[in-house]
Amino acid sequence: MPIAFFPCPPRSWQLYAGVTDTKFQFPSSMKVGPLITIIFNLLAELIQLYYYVVMLACLFSFLLGFGILDPRNQIVWNISNFLFRMTEPVLRPIRNIMPNIGNIDLSPLVLLLLLQYVVMPVMGKIYGMLMVGIA
Repeated sequence: MPIAFFPCPPRSWQLYAGVTDTKFQFPSSMKVGPLITIIFNLLAELIQLYYYVVMLACLFSFLLGFGILDPRNQIVWNISNFLFRMTEPVLRPIRNIMPNIGNIDLSPLVLLLLLQYVVMPVMGKIYGMLMVGIA
């Protein structure tokens, strides 16, 4: 089973589930299998999209911090504001738990590791249980 290493998010949560073939034969009264697969694919894509938003927010923060981008520019400010509003509700509780390490903010790293090594495998296991019928 291949494992994606940081900073690349896993492409498919089905790897974590151990399910490689999703073409099961369902009884005629049970037509939820394809719907479950679609829902889990959508959730996996949304998590992956959020992963990239967090990475972009980190990059944007570095560029603002080193003075490469001017925050007084309206477009730069709008992008910065959007990224802040998308990431801050998730990063703030992590920052409250983590100890201060000077000016270094490691909360995005913790969030990305949690997404990759906790959320995606748990989603894969839940999907595997639903598809096999254990749950």
